[in-house]
Amino acid sequence: MVSKKIAIIVGVVVFFLSVGVSYVIFSNRLSLMLGGKKETATTISPTIDPESLEPKTQECPLNGQMMTEKQKNKWVVRRPLGIMIENHVEARPQSGISSADIVYEAVAEGGITRFMAIFYCQDAPFVGPVRSARVHFMTMLREYGDYPLYAHVGGANCDAETGSGCANGAKADALGIINRIGWGAYNDMNQFSVPFPYYWRDYERLPNVATEHTVYSSTTKLWDYAKAKRKLTQVDEEGISWDKTFTSWNFQDDAKPADRGTVSKVSFPFWDAFASDFTVTWKYDSKTNFYLRETGGKAHLDKNTGKQLQAKNVVIVFAKESPANDEYDGGHILYKLSGSGDALVFQNGTAIKATWTKKDEETRMKWYDESDKEISIVRGKVFVEILPIGNKVTY
Repeated sequence: MVSKKIAIIVGVVVFFLSVGVSYVIFSNRLSLMLGGKKETATTISPTIDPESLEPKTQECPLNGQMMTEKQKNKWVVRRPLGIMIENHVEARPQSGISSADIVYEAVAEGGITRFMAIFYCQDAPFVGPVRSARVHFMTMLREYGDYPLYAHVGGANCDAETGSGCANGAKADALGIINRIGWGAYNDMNQFSVPFPYYWRDYERLPNVATEHTVYSSTTKLWDYAKAKRKLTQVDEEGISWDKTFTSWNFQDDAKPADRGTVSKVSFPFWDAFASDFTVTWKYDSKTNFYLRETGGKAHLDKNTGKQLQAKNVVIVFAKESPANDEYDGGHILYKLSGSGDALVFQNGTAIKATWTKKDEETRMKWYDESDKEISIVRGKVFVEILPIGNKVTY
């Protein structure tokens, strides 16, 4: 009888999801079904120990970071995973960003930025709060070979009943595009279709925040789900490797201390709206060759480690921003991220005026200096900041 009742409840949930019921309702029902089960809200160390004594002889193909043979043995049996992580003030400190190989940041809507963290060579036991899909992040994710995993909670969409998000060609309809490009129920890992325990709500990790700031996952669980339920590992169902069409960047070692530059700080807003909470500053530490991140005037921490976010490369991409004009009340926006445009690349304490190029959505974005030479990425984390054309960057 209990199983029958549970089956009925699940059926009702699936029905409501198909007609666009919000994730809040879905999650509350799921929480009730599972007796409110959730993960503990502890601060823990990353699964992969960065202080490993093993020799680091293996190059991560995404960002060039040198890692151990043991770490490589993990990544060669999986594929890149992009996870949408929110940056609302109440969502800080986020979990897992420090373990990503590459991070993209752009406004989602209303001046509030969002991250897409790309994981492949490292793991994160907690990642979140996870939020919804946006088309400009999908444009960047499509660089990562065939069928990169995409983890999110719902997404911008066209509501056929109300017409919200449907006008002007529904250009911001992330969920619709996911289906049109063949990702739906395959490499797409929308929380609406992926059950507990692969996603869960944790009301204690960030106490006293709204429900939308409580969804978490882990990279290991998502990779496990992709393998068990979607038959996606390093190869797809047809045995095709994810990296058959992937193009890596060129990499370089850290500059020697004597050769490092003196550009000690980079600062920029995204929108005038909420600028005080979302202005980003990267401070350069010449001793370690890392850039340390501040957001809204405060050190930006990762809850998993308690440490400040850092990067070896900070890349600013200037892109044409425009409203979707799709009659969505929240104001969906679009960024043109194919073609070419201006960029700034900060690495080794230097500022390089550059041009970004990306032939189409599936082509790797690369950066070229003023002599038209491709800029090599310093081995390690890359933070790509997508700003509207004309935004002022101070350095």
